[in-house]
Amino acid sequence: MNESRSIRLHYLLRAVLLLAFALYIGHLAQQDALHYYVAPKLARWIKLCPIPLTLMALSLTVQALFGKGAALCDCDHRLPRWGIRSTVLYGLFLLPLLFGFLLPDRPLGSLAASVKGIELTYNIKEPDREVQFNTNDPFEVEFAQLAKLLYSQPVIPVYPDIFSETFGAIERYKQKFEGKDIAVSGFVYRENATTTNGPFALSRFLVQCCTADATPFGIMVYPGTPKSLPADTWVEVRGKLHVGKYKGKDIVQISAVSITPIPRPATPYIYTSPDSVAEWAKLQASGKSIR
Repeated sequence: MNESRSIRLHYLLRAVLLLAFALYIGHLAQQDALHYYVAPKLARWIKLCPIPLTLMALSLTVQALFGKGAALCDCDHRLPRWGIRSTVLYGLFLLPLLFGFLLPDRPLGSLAASVKGIELTYNIKEPDREVQFNTNDPFEVEFAQLAKLLYSQPVIPVYPDIFSETFGAIERYKQKFEGKDIAVSGFVYRENATTTNGPFALSRFLVQCCTADATPFGIMVYPGTPKSLPADTWVEVRGKLHVGKYKGKDIVQISAVSITPIPRPATPYIYTSPDSVAEWAKLQASGKSIR
């Protein structure tokens, strides 16, 4: 009898946990906050998760309330006994739920960037200097094509949809882009978070699957005039591209002409594009802004 009651309690608790996860995912979807944690392609599937989770919770509840004797559990392993082991086991599921419900939903910022380490170069091989926007490497053709499109612009717009690809193309041909005008938006990151003046990295988080694999990317910005900008302030920067030194490496940087604070965008992260050239054409045709 006691064994049967213990099994019923385990089933009920697991049903509650499953239902809580379903409610939490539903809460994130309702608040339009799923994109803070997972990439959009994954989010569309996660939105469906409350349905199977709720069905599993109902199944466990029916088993706990109406199951009979040995039919409650015909598995080959024993359920954990009540005590420290059970508390730890269920706590592993309960703790993230509590954090999820109690803490505010907000995107990654300077604190996460300082932990992960920000990327200011894009690990692109240098092309032959005498060849402009051409490559013999089939894996670099897309960068060469995108670089041609970017170079033809009087002011290069850095769209969030192809943020990393744009700077990848510029990085590959950085000497060719010397002095070109550019417009880009992102959040302010400084290694010393207490500093509010001077150079900073204009940053965005690149998300492949979820925020666990998020990588902060950015470009150094040198303001033309002193401007107080606390860490995590979202700004739109317009200026000129230059090649400078940072920790012994040649990097692309911006000499800012204007720095304008902007509201944080609804979708603050960036994602990779399967075809940045085609995406560029689509963005140009739609007239989408860089924010």
